[in-house]
Amino acid sequence: MKNHWKKLFFAAATTAAMVAAPSAFALSEVTGFGTNPGALKMFKHVPAGMPADAPLVVALHGCTQTAAAYESSGWSALANTNKFYVIYPEQQSGNNSNKCFNWFESADIARGQGEALSIKQMVDRMKADYGIDPNRVYVTGLSAGGFMTAVMAATYPDVFAGAAPIAGGPYKCATSMTAAFSCMSPGTDKTPAAWGDLARSGYSGYAGRKPKVSIWQGSSDTTVKPMNMDELMQQWTNYHGVDQAADVSDTVKGYPHKVYKDASGNALVETWSITGMAHGTPVDPGTGAEQCGTAGAYILDVNICSSYHIAQFFGLVGTGTTTTTTLSSTSTTTAYTSTSSAPVTTTTVASTTTTTTAGACFNSSNYAHVTAGRAYNSSGYAKANGSNQNMGLNNTFYTSKLRQTGTNYYVIDSTCP
Repeated sequence: MKNHWKKLFFAAATTAAMVAAPSAFALSEVTGFGTNPGALKMFKHVPAGMPADAPLVVALHGCTQTAAAYESSGWSALANTNKFYVIYPEQQSGNNSNKCFNWFESADIARGQGEALSIKQMVDRMKADYGIDPNRVYVTGLSAGGFMTAVMAATYPDVFAGAAPIAGGPYKCATSMTAAFSCMSPGTDKTPAAWGDLARSGYSGYAGRKPKVSIWQGSSDTTVKPMNMDELMQQWTNYHGVDQAADVSDTVKGYPHKVYKDASGNALVETWSITGMAHGTPVDPGTGAEQCGTAGAYILDVNICSSYHIAQFFGLVGTGTTTTTTLSSTSTTTAYTSTSSAPVTTTTVASTTTTTTAGACFNSSNYAHVTAGRAYNSSGYAKANGSNQNMGLNNTFYTSKLRQTGTNYYVIDSTCP
């Protein structure tokens, strides 16, 4: 049974009403998507001219928002350009008077139950109706939708290849209404191992592919405090079995960005701290390649489009060009002095440099893909770098069409020539 008395819950999480903006694209409501135990609504966006085996993104709105309002985050426009489907689940006021997803209710955040199962059933319906690539299903969301994003990643890691919580927090940060307020502000501190164990409890004993996670947080957010970004990072790095020392620490458009990789160099977790931003989804309205979104209540114009960069992290959009340097032969030996070390001996080699445009297609045997570094051998099967999609046996008789969608990230794409 849903609790209908939560009238005041998340009043603190909405300092102003999130005004529903008109939908810029045609959203279609879908009914009859399973048992729907969470009593949610389902809306979909289907771009024209969709190829077979296209990806799917689930986008979860924040409190008092609607599916149509959350289109302002830019996902439908990106889907039109890059050819993927989008689901917009919508909460009903009968479940939560402020239309927040119930990320703190035990009955709604367990695998096979409540709202978590309803969202999973929406994905199942899309798979039944369209040519969805089951290896490229992703989830993202804002605030209560951000917390629910972590729920879906933990309870259905076999369904979601990636997750991107925005102004959210760790899975099982709270399992009661009282704890939820403490979780949002000031935040809840646990060890990485404790957080990781909670994430693993979402699907106990699971040993398959794990979702990569992109975490976004405003540094001036007083609703969901910035501490939650660090706790999320600790949860999902531990879940992946990597440490909490960033392998990449840079700035993009002036905003701190960190990446955490495994021993093979695969980016598994990233964090974005949007300096000076309050509670909301970052957008950058405009027509540029990296721009998207329409500013509004809790959809904040801060000169960076989170949806674009999340899609890039997932491998749904390209990353410009990738430069590869191949060493070929030794020529001379010289010495140099750096400011941080004594003179050492180094080897000067001849090299060739090639530049490959992201989005380029490669149609070769699986053996050739592995030899070229676009895929790797796994127990006799070829798997695409980045997406880890199974291409079939690793030999010269099986061929696959791969599209590069990011740095060392390839996906199977039957539309490639």
